[in-house]
Amino acid sequence: MPAPEPSDPGLPPARAADLLAWYDRHRRVLPWRALAGETPDPYRVWLSEVMLQQTTIAAVRPYFEKFLARFPDIEALAAAPEEAVMSAWAGLGYYSRARNLHACAKAVATAGSFPDTAEGLRKLPGIGAYTAGAIAAIAFDRAEAAVDGNVERVMSRLYAVEAPLPGARTEIRRLTQALVPAERPGDFAQALMDLGATICTPKRPACALCPWLAPCHARAAGTQETFPRKIKAVKGALRRGAAFVVVRAGDEAVLLRTRPPEGLLGNMAEPPTSAWETEYDPAGALLDAPLDARWKRLPGLVRHGFTHFPLELTVFLARVALNTSPPPGMRFTPRRDLPEEPLPGLMRKVLAHAFDPQPEPEKKPRGRPKKEPPPMPLLAVFDEPEVVVEPPPRFRPVPKPRPRTVDVPREPDADEMFPDEPPLEVPVPRRPVRGTGGRRR
Repeated sequence: MPAPEPSDPGLPPARAADLLAWYDRHRRVLPWRALAGETPDPYRVWLSEVMLQQTTIAAVRPYFEKFLARFPDIEALAAAPEEAVMSAWAGLGYYSRARNLHACAKAVATAGSFPDTAEGLRKLPGIGAYTAGAIAAIAFDRAEAAVDGNVERVMSRLYAVEAPLPGARTEIRRLTQALVPAERPGDFAQALMDLGATICTPKRPACALCPWLAPCHARAAGTQETFPRKIKAVKGALRRGAAFVVVRAGDEAVLLRTRPPEGLLGNMAEPPTSAWETEYDPAGALLDAPLDARWKRLPGLVRHGFTHFPLELTVFLARVALNTSPPPGMRFTPRRDLPEEPLPGLMRKVLAHAFDPQPEPEKKPRGRPKKEPPPMPLLAVFDEPEVVVEPPPRFRPVPKPRPRTVDVPREPDADEMFPDEPPLEVPVPRRPVRGTGGRRR
């Protein structure tokens, strides 16, 4: 398919060869990426693409390595119980992906291998258009476009796509597909991802280092940071609720339950919670407690942000006797075994707060602090004349400086100059006596 022509005849067309030449020099080394000359492993490619949905590479890297050590191939993942898969996934969020991942592993293990086309891959659980294109291109070298958030940003700037996302995705995908080369389509897909992650970043893109600097429409107009156009998302209303942490004496076991498989955080473990509602009142939270106990409301709140709404939970703590039985559908898990439970990030925050509660930080007033007026007497006397007292001077008196003393060499006395000579005798003239005519007697 020929590359799309630029709308500005003064700009050269974008070429896949320029991007691949840049990729050969600057490609990133990632745990799931095959080195130059190696054959990609479809299992690693598929696992990394599912993990990287809505998550960053920095967050995924340690999870990927631990997950691969626990489930080294598709057969091991398919044979594992769902609780083990959810536990290994805990912390990555979007837990429906983990359930689909497990279901997909079972389907591939039953079939014996992954399909090698985008159409075949899309029939598997949890694989959409982007993931199918990425696996087909990277693992099986099919000429398919893989359009993620990074690629959307690169292509919307390259062609100055004015239509806002998500409506512009069809057009961006068409433009990307037109650039995919017949040779090395897998490297082209990864090169586009690397370009968006390292050069064509959301803010302050390094356009001077970009292999597509010359054909970029947004760069030519100086508007690169305004793309892609987006419709401002409307945030959901704040929801509130209560979480109840029950600790059993003796083994420090914590009361947990498993959430329903459908809905948010499906099949994940949690300490019992109330409903999450916009009008929830923590003052009446003990009506939602899982059992009768001496509950203590902990200071502070646990805050968490979901895709569609923010959440605040008030945490209540109770300690119960060793012989306390768990309510129906719940279980006590020893504290040492909590890492094995599929606890999502929110519930890990709740347990951390229960064992080490943090009070709410004091809100600092905005702006300059206001000066308080001077205290007024309880009873003012109005019949006495007002005494005006002049305020003291605002300057601080400075004491008069003392004169400096300078060490000047002292002139020596004559005795000190000539110590061995006798003192000089100076004759004193006699005063003449009157009446004698000046004669001496």
